[in-house]
Amino acid sequence: MFSNAFAGSVKNSAEIIADTAAQTITVDLDKKVGKMQPMWAYVGYDEGNYTYLPESKKLMGNLVKLSQSPVYIRAHNLLNTNEGSPMALKWGSTNAYTEDKDGNPVYDWKTVDKIVDTWVNMGIKPLMEIGFMPKALSTKPEPYKHKWSPGDAYSDIWTGWAYPPNNYDKWEALIYEWVKHSVERYGAKEVETWWWQLWNEPDAGYWAGTDEEYFKLYDYTAKAVKRALPSARVGGPNVTGGLSKRQSQFLTDFLEHCRSGKNFATGKKGAQIDFLGFHAKGAPKVTDAGHVQMGLSTHLKQIDASFKIIKSFPEFAKLPVIIGESDPEGCAACSSSSGYSNMAYRNGTLFSSYFAASFARKYELADKHNINLEGAVSWTFTFPGQPWFDGFRSFATHGVAKPVLNVMRMLGLMTGDRVLVNKANGYNVEKIMQNGVSGTSDINAMASRDENSASVMIWNYNDEDIEISPAQIALALKGIPVSRVLVHHYRIDETHSNSFTTWREMGAPQQVTNAQYKHLEESGNLEMISSPQWVDVKNGQGDIRFEMPAQGVSLLRVTWNK
Repeated sequence: MFSNAFAGSVKNSAEIIADTAAQTITVDLDKKVGKMQPMWAYVGYDEGNYTYLPESKKLMGNLVKLSQSPVYIRAHNLLNTNEGSPMALKWGSTNAYTEDKDGNPVYDWKTVDKIVDTWVNMGIKPLMEIGFMPKALSTKPEPYKHKWSPGDAYSDIWTGWAYPPNNYDKWEALIYEWVKHSVERYGAKEVETWWWQLWNEPDAGYWAGTDEEYFKLYDYTAKAVKRALPSARVGGPNVTGGLSKRQSQFLTDFLEHCRSGKNFATGKKGAQIDFLGFHAKGAPKVTDAGHVQMGLSTHLKQIDASFKIIKSFPEFAKLPVIIGESDPEGCAACSSSSGYSNMAYRNGTLFSSYFAASFARKYELADKHNINLEGAVSWTFTFPGQPWFDGFRSFATHGVAKPVLNVMRMLGLMTGDRVLVNKANGYNVEKIMQNGVSGTSDINAMASRDENSASVMIWNYNDEDIEISPAQIALALKGIPVSRVLVHHYRIDETHSNSFTTWREMGAPQQVTNAQYKHLEESGNLEMISSPQWVDVKNGQGDIRFEMPAQGVSLLRVTWNK
């Protein structure tokens, strides 16, 4: 007998279709729709000095174990001037560049190396953000280091590090020396696999100069990177994810500059660009009824709008695209316990189900626009030294994985090519962009297939954090080349792969015993809802039925031997 998760799983398709109470999902393993590009394997964080702390290294170790594909990491503040304190929110520093009393450059790569060594030694690749402005080069060096904390105005962080350089030739020399040093330390073949990306959100407060001054900075930066390593990959501009005229105009003007503008550094026409970047964010809110309502529609519309702009430039339409930040909202360090009630989704299954549904639609949008989507960075990491489950946008707390990290683990099991899924209901990316997901839930799937296996991720997502009845799922797998398959069924919900539930059941302690910590660690692992089950295949089709709770995510890993 099958377990409850597979009860009655061997049925023919006619029986399933006749069962109107079930949500039917059909996967055709013979119909490829695109590569299962591991664009999810990109993460980022503000606080570069967190990198070498034990909690961060533990999380990065877990990320590396996700799949055979390398993980890329992007961090802010790698060129900032200060002592390198690791415990300040939305801040980091390395003292990579200072000047002597005569104004001559002094390069010190010790802290930069400490960060990058940690990544490289763990098998992680840098999405190297070139920024921000060292104090000695800033046109407005005072005040320089901010003292932001949750609850302060976001604009309080934009101090002297955000300003243009007082000498572009010195800036160009700094970037040349950085890339050159990287090649000497890690080897050209390694550095060729990195991405070098200039600045962060230059259309917003992160850049206190004009648009033209950013284009100038880009020209000098690209020249420096290519001078040090001609085969290195350099790109930009990582504009904000707004749908405003400002964001759209900046991205358009930047691409036009790269295509036909006068290069400030070389005097020639246009600028070298090897990949493109922008940001995309959702917009959660608290309803009048007092619950969180996510903004997946806004998130996807921002991606759609930026893809359209990129496609309007035929010269750049085939370049790799990296969404430099792609998140449910815009402030990882604004914890829900510090007054940001619209971010109360972050510890539980609303975050994990959003994560699954949103990544599937990123693939869908890339297919729609024929975009070479290389990566989509989750600006989600960990916050050492903060209270347990304090509501930061993080994959882990105190070294314990949150439910959302288990979606990454599921994605790591999806290999080969994406294959056709006939959806369970009327939701597709166009409908979600128009109306969001409210009332009827988005019960859908994404699937992949390689030579001897297939993986199907299924979610039951709703924008609204309200009580919703479980869904009955009828999964039909077509195109199976054998008569019997083995199915591993992984699940994230309130009672599976969920350390947050376990912590609350403990009484939400801020001090935990060794035994409690071990239990929390175990509950944060990706969990199966039963032992692996054999499923018979008839006429190339295997059928599986199970119940999916609201905001739940399942990954069915199907394997066979020919």
